[in-house]
Formats: sequence, C-alpha cells, structure tokens
Amino acid sequence: MAEDFGRLMLRLGIGGMMLFHGVHKLFNGLDPVAAMLASHKLPDALAYAVYFGEIVGPLLVVLGLFARVGAFLIAAEVAALVALGGAAQLIAVTPDGGYALELETLYLTGALAILFLGPGKLAIAKGRFQ
Repeated sequence: MAEDFGRLMLRLGIGGMMLFHGVHKLFNGLDPVAAMLASHKLPDALAYAVYFGEIVGPLLVVLGLFARVGAFLIAAEVAALVALGGAAQLIAVTPDGGYALELETLYLTGALAILFLGPGKLAIAKGRFQ
C-alpha cells in the first residue's frame, strides 16, 4: 500500500503542479509560446499543443486515468520546451547555485517515473492501459 500511496503523491505533485501552468495559459493566452515557436520559424498553431502537455496530460495523471499517456504528454511537452527555449541552459547554474533547468528536470523526470511505474492502485483506471 505504501508504494501505491507514493505513486499517488508523485501523480498529484507532478500533475497538479503542471496543471497550474496550463490553467495560466488557458486564462492568459499562448502569446509567449507562439513567439517562441515563431523565433524558430515554426507555425503558431503548434502553440495549442501546449494544452495537451499542460492540461490534458496533467488531468490524466492526477486522476490516474490513462496516466502513462498523460505522463508521456507532459514529458514530450517539457522536452519540446527545453529544446526550443532552454537548450542554452542545459549546463547553466543560477546565481544562487541551483541548476538553471531544475523545474523542467523535475517535471520531466517525474513524468518519466509515472510513465515507467504506472499510476498504482489508487487510481481511477484499473485496466491494462493504466
């Protein structure tokens, strides 16, 4: 039971915190994302994919309904974000000694842990495609 509770805490932490980013974009728009895409000569319409990685994925993870799919969406979104906007910071350290991409690394590794571990028994989905 402790392992399942640990998986629940992981799902609530990663999914719940990522959901804040998605809700912020839902209410304030995707202009910063569209600008980042435009700077790489990518179509603005790709900005809407952020909603999958920051709203759909986190909701699936938190609920434990197709949590592995949700975790994949989160991981893909964070990896794309780092590739487009944070690649220069891959080996950077902040002035206070922290890793420059620590939040992105936490989301990425947490999502990958959920992807590999699955949601556990404290989830809505109990079937094959947890």
